[in-house]
Amino acid sequence: MTEALTPAASRKPPPLWQMEGPQLLLVIGSFLNAVAFFSALPFASLYLAAYTPLSNPAIGAVVGGIALIASVGGVVGGMLVDRFGAVTLMGIGLSLYTLLYASLSVVRSTPAIVALLLGLGAARLFVEPGGKKLMSLAAGADGRIFRLRYMILCGGAIVGPAIGGLLYAISPKVFFAVPAVLYAVYLALIVSRRALFAQLEETATGDKTRFPLSAAVRDVRLLAATGAGLAIFFVFAQMESIVPLYIKEQWGEDAVRYFAGLFITNAVLALVLQVPIVWLSNRMSRASLVVLGCFGFAASFLCFWASGFAGLALLYVGIVFWTIGEGVLLPMPDIAVHEIATDDRKGAYFGFAEIRYLGFFAGPFIGGLLLSGRNITYFAVMAAFIFVCAPLLLARRFSPSAPTKVGMPEEVVSAANH
Repeated sequence: MTEALTPAASRKPPPLWQMEGPQLLLVIGSFLNAVAFFSALPFASLYLAAYTPLSNPAIGAVVGGIALIASVGGVVGGMLVDRFGAVTLMGIGLSLYTLLYASLSVVRSTPAIVALLLGLGAARLFVEPGGKKLMSLAAGADGRIFRLRYMILCGGAIVGPAIGGLLYAISPKVFFAVPAVLYAVYLALIVSRRALFAQLEETATGDKTRFPLSAAVRDVRLLAATGAGLAIFFVFAQMESIVPLYIKEQWGEDAVRYFAGLFITNAVLALVLQVPIVWLSNRMSRASLVVLGCFGFAASFLCFWASGFAGLALLYVGIVFWTIGEGVLLPMPDIAVHEIATDDRKGAYFGFAEIRYLGFFAGPFIGGLLLSGRNITYFAVMAAFIFVCAPLLLARRFSPSAPTKVGMPEEVVSAANH
């Protein structure tokens, strides 16, 4: 058994929340980003339906197009981050976010609204790879910061919709003005501490004179991490797309109330459970932790299915298992990329890994096809499919003793067992 797969009980990392210097600033920025995102984007479909003549399929295409641009364009954004610097590209992306949301607060033309919303995907392709690269550089060999980032996203998913729902009822002008202000504050944070963040990149090692896309595409470890993320997101997308349809089949008009309760329970548990998950990650092998996450998702699908004939309580038992699987597995692709990417390629690698968001397209489509048949087929397939990520996350190519490729030094992949 290699070091990457052995228990890490002997390591005593600092508490998850103990962040300082650039790590703390990046965590604050991530929270601003999360609140801004969740205060507006979840309401995009409702806004388009209320203020444009677009049909439901067209609305779906626009909203889905935002994520599509961000996921595919992330490859280009990541390369640009490595070429011109994360701080510079994040400044461009945050400025674009601020301008787009400010414009959405005043425009009323359908073509302009569509163009501005799609522009949000372009802004994301600069901000996400840049932010993750800086986090990775600030974290050193310890990838726990990505678990903290996941907790921040959960917090944003609680605070953001509450703010957005309140402001949406007031007026579109106020509704879009708030994320514009939040992104402006994030931009001011990056600009004001530019020297500190730039120092992270200046101390990074590696060749900064060329785009490393060819190396990224040839790195089988990156392909494995991205494939694992795609499989995880394929399954994770079911919660907000297909599972609610099953609940509606079983409980009719009460489905909205039940699903809202599940969503809130999931968000709260995600925050509460992450600390014990980090504790377990310091005492369990990587293999055991991945298998635990897969069984969590699998058990949740079986509980959701059984709730249709065994009672409503199983929905909430299922959401507990779901949150365990989510809390364990969702941060792992980013942690894997953090471990394998050399400093000069972190932007390109994190950008390439954004391709996993295509799971949010494939998951609902295939899930919808399966649910239209026998329900047990849908739940059995999803419970089994989550295990696809296990061999990808645990492949020997991640082992520090395995031969490295495309110039990856062994010490980079010998990271903490989380």
